[in-house]
Amino acid sequence: MFQQKTYIERRKTLKEKVGKGLILFFGNDESSMNYADNTYHFRQDSTFLYYFGIQHPGLVAIIDIDNDREIIFGDDYTIDDIVWMGPQATIAKRAESCGVKNVQPIHKLSTFLDLAKQMGQPVHFLPLYRPENKIKLQELIGIFPNEIPSKFSINLVKAVVSQREIKSAKEIIEIGKAVDISVDMHIAGMRYAKPGMTEAQVTAEIHKIAIAAGGNISFPIIATKNGQTLHNHYHGNTIKEGDLFLIDAGFETEMAYAGDLSSTFPVSKKFTLVQKEIYQITLDAHHAAIDVLELGAPFKNAHIAASTTIFDGLKTMGFTKGNASDAFDAGAHALFFPCGTGHMMGLDVHDMEDLGEIWVGYNGKPKSEQFGLKSLRLAKPLQTGHVFTIEPGIYFIPELIDLWHSQNKFNDFINWEKVNSYRNFGGIRNEEDFVMTKTGAKLLGKPKPKTIAEVEALRG
Repeated sequence: MFQQKTYIERRKTLKEKVGKGLILFFGNDESSMNYADNTYHFRQDSTFLYYFGIQHPGLVAIIDIDNDREIIFGDDYTIDDIVWMGPQATIAKRAESCGVKNVQPIHKLSTFLDLAKQMGQPVHFLPLYRPENKIKLQELIGIFPNEIPSKFSINLVKAVVSQREIKSAKEIIEIGKAVDISVDMHIAGMRYAKPGMTEAQVTAEIHKIAIAAGGNISFPIIATKNGQTLHNHYHGNTIKEGDLFLIDAGFETEMAYAGDLSSTFPVSKKFTLVQKEIYQITLDAHHAAIDVLELGAPFKNAHIAASTTIFDGLKTMGFTKGNASDAFDAGAHALFFPCGTGHMMGLDVHDMEDLGEIWVGYNGKPKSEQFGLKSLRLAKPLQTGHVFTIEPGIYFIPELIDLWHSQNKFNDFINWEKVNSYRNFGGIRNEEDFVMTKTGAKLLGKPKPKTIAEVEALRG
């Protein structure tokens, strides 16, 4: 945890932003795999962590703005739990570390909320993603799960986003630690992979680094020879000479801050000439996106720069034709780059995604509905303290190629015969993490090997 005053100040700021009423925060519960005592790795809700810092299941917190009080509701472990788990701090002791003095058993929460309702106090709550918390909300204040999208507090969402999106100096240090270990994870995978191994074996080597560093992975590891599938978590293939291998993996620190990196490398010791050409285009797009990052300028500029650079680079190889800006406006570039150039990052690898991309990435402005562009998670102007990824890529997706070709889409921009001849090429991306400062974007953590020479040196 950070120092106690950090959490006290965060809650004070939140109260000032929201103004009146009660703020209801649900922590996460343990989640069972296949029976009650066999649980998944516990991960606290990120917004709960931001304001209270407590990694403990079964908690609910109230900030009563009108009466200037804060309460954490929860039940201490019993002796039956302690027999299995060992000595555990009380909830009161945990609450003390974040500056909350009022702790009550969970059964008193409903009475507290009933009284608040009688007094006419508005209850602010965030969108909920855990089914058990949706059920709790229904039981506590009578809002059914299907009503949550229309009844959550937009003012609270906006207040939380405005705080969490600006990372403090201490948060940036913590994220930097996460990125450093993430780099180690990628280097381990790039050095370890050999022809004849399974994707699972490489994944295990990557995961080992995270566990040994005292944290965990920030999301399920992507380690695949089928990089054209953007979020490919299948690890059952055997890799061979001539394959490209894509890793997308990040470390989560003990304080739950995330790193997020991607790498692509040859399973052979060297890239083929064709692999080098396309890999270099992705690097050019990566640098083009970084070059236009500017304080106060929309992140969408980085996406446009990456997309048009990819289109023009592929034009030199005969895949595309016509004007890159026109192709971007039409959406033709998305045949090769159907996702976004980056996203916010912090306590979540896709920071605050549970609060809604329209608020986190667009300041409430509507998103594009165009294929490809609609997957851009961040478009708004960049502020000092924003932490985000840069991750353009090139993907040859046979199913998308076949669909658009059969529909005669973008014939003015795509050379379909050439594209079809590369339909089994796969996918390439590199990803790094940045923080926006007063003087421009700064790379977080130590550099990850990504040039052709650096990658081949690791594979030698």
